[in-house]
Amino acid sequence: MKKYIPIITSAAVALLVSAIAIGLYHYSQNTDAQRISEFYHTEVATLVSPHGLRKDIAKGEQDFVLVDVRSQEEYEEEHIIGAVNVPAYVDPDTSAYGDVERIVKGFEDIMSEYPNRDIIIYCYSTACMSGRKVGKMISDHGIYVKELGIGWNEWRYDWNAWNHPHEWDVTDVRDYIASGDQPGVYSALPGIDEGCSLSAEFDC
Repeated sequence: MKKYIPIITSAAVALLVSAIAIGLYHYSQNTDAQRISEFYHTEVATLVSPHGLRKDIAKGEQDFVLVDVRSQEEYEEEHIIGAVNVPAYVDPDTSAYGDVERIVKGFEDIMSEYPNRDIIIYCYSTACMSGRKVGKMISDHGIYVKELGIGWNEWRYDWNAWNHPHEWDVTDVRDYIASGDQPGVYSALPGIDEGCSLSAEFDC
C-alpha cells in the first residue's frame, strides 16, 4: 500500500491544481464580464455625445449647463456657445488644480443658479485630463458632473469628424461658438430637425 501513496498523493495534487485552475479561469471570466459591464455603465453615465449636445443647443434645450474649465484667457477668446467658465488653469500653460476651494465654489454657484440641470464639462481636447481631474476633485465634495465626449479643439476645428455627412452643408461651427466673458446665446435657425438628442437613450 505504501508504494501507492506517492501515486495517490500526486493524483490528489493534480486534481486540486486542476480544480483551482478551473476555478480561477471561471473567476477571471466573471471578473472580465463585470469589468466590461462596469466600464460601459460608467461611460454611458459620464460621457455626453457632442452630436446630441449640438442638436440640443439648436433646439434651445434647458436641461443642461456647459462648463469650460480652460483658462479665462482661452474662454474669452472663444468657447462653445452657452458655456460658463470655471478655470482650472491660470493661463494656457499653468494649471490651477491646487485652487480647490475656488473651483468647488464655482461649481456650487452653478448648481445654485441652474438647479436640476446636468452639468457638462469640457477642456481643450479629447486627450485633455483637466475635465477628468476637475470631475474627480468636485466629486470629492459631492458634486457630480458629466464630460463632453470631445474637447474645444475638436468642437472648433474638427466639426465634420463628429457630425453626419448630410449635416456638413447645413450646420456651421461659427453658429455654435461665442467670444468674450459671457456665455452667449444660440440664435441661428437649426439646419435640420432630425438627429440624436441628449435625452434619447440610443440616438447617438
